[in-house]
Amino acid sequence: MATLRNLFILLGILLVGCGPLDRGPEMVSIRGVVFGTYYSIIYYDDDGEVYQHAVDSLFRDFNSSLSFYDKNSLLSRINRNEETAVDDYFEVVFKRSQEIAEETDGAFDATVFPLVDAWGFGFSERGDLSPEKIDSILGFVGYNKVWLEDGHVHKADERVQLDFNAIAKGYASDLVGKYLESNGVTSYLVEIGGDITAGGAKPDGDLWRIGLEIPAERVDAPQEWEYYVEVEHAGLATSGDYRKYYEDEDGMRYSHTIDPVTGYPVNHQLMSVSVFAADGMSADAYATAFMVMGLEDAVDFVESRDDLEAYFVFSTDDRGKFEYHATTGLDLLTRDDL
Repeated sequence: MATLRNLFILLGILLVGCGPLDRGPEMVSIRGVVFGTYYSIIYYDDDGEVYQHAVDSLFRDFNSSLSFYDKNSLLSRINRNEETAVDDYFEVVFKRSQEIAEETDGAFDATVFPLVDAWGFGFSERGDLSPEKIDSILGFVGYNKVWLEDGHVHKADERVQLDFNAIAKGYASDLVGKYLESNGVTSYLVEIGGDITAGGAKPDGDLWRIGLEIPAERVDAPQEWEYYVEVEHAGLATSGDYRKYYEDEDGMRYSHTIDPVTGYPVNHQLMSVSVFAADGMSADAYATAFMVMGLEDAVDFVESRDDLEAYFVFSTDDRGKFEYHATTGLDLLTRDDL
């Protein structure tokens, strides 16, 4: 899931005015905590209006709909099979989840949580997982086992559970961008736990600059960046397994990315992927899907599309060495270019 903070917004922006009567839009920066992570929003507003209260209110409404951890949320009630109609937030995320699940042959699947939980990356401690146990869970995992009809969710098996953690933060960042645009703000960068939605360029014409993290050897290692990208009107999200995994007593490492088709943690050379799409919601979901698909299939998928770009980090041996691959339309910058 695309929940880790692998993208860093390069702050410290200096806006030089031409005097009191010609200073241009004012840069506003607001930050806070939401969805168990941090958010950071930078935008340029003619009057320097601070929209913190409105943004936090939007997040509360969003959370009451799609939070997997709020027992009273709409999503939680649907997972308990309570009869309830969906709202606009839920409908948008559900439909996009199903579309991307279909496009990726199930590599992205919003019903995967029972497997994630069984492997110890949810609410439960990992127990002994036999092939028979995995097969039994797979019986109620699958995007084709749930559908939306007449404003209500229907399930082929009442044990089906939906979890939008791998798409919801990207959608929330899009919603903040749309809110800012409704107030006349066109230049903005919204980041929620590493998922990003960028609006138009800054008033001086510069694009938004994003750093791409170098994979860390330890979970608690500080972040480092080697390449950067400049973007506008785009969504970005990163998913990876080098900061979220566990090792058993034999030193076997288990990725938190679970393949919804096989029921097992992925085991391939792809360490992380940063996805660039038209919106944050799509980028978020595709990043998770590509971590399931693996390097070759994911690269082929992106290169077949004209609406996606991606930056892949993959291991070349078992001693921590790694390399990068950027898809055709992605322009990488180094420190020397900054």
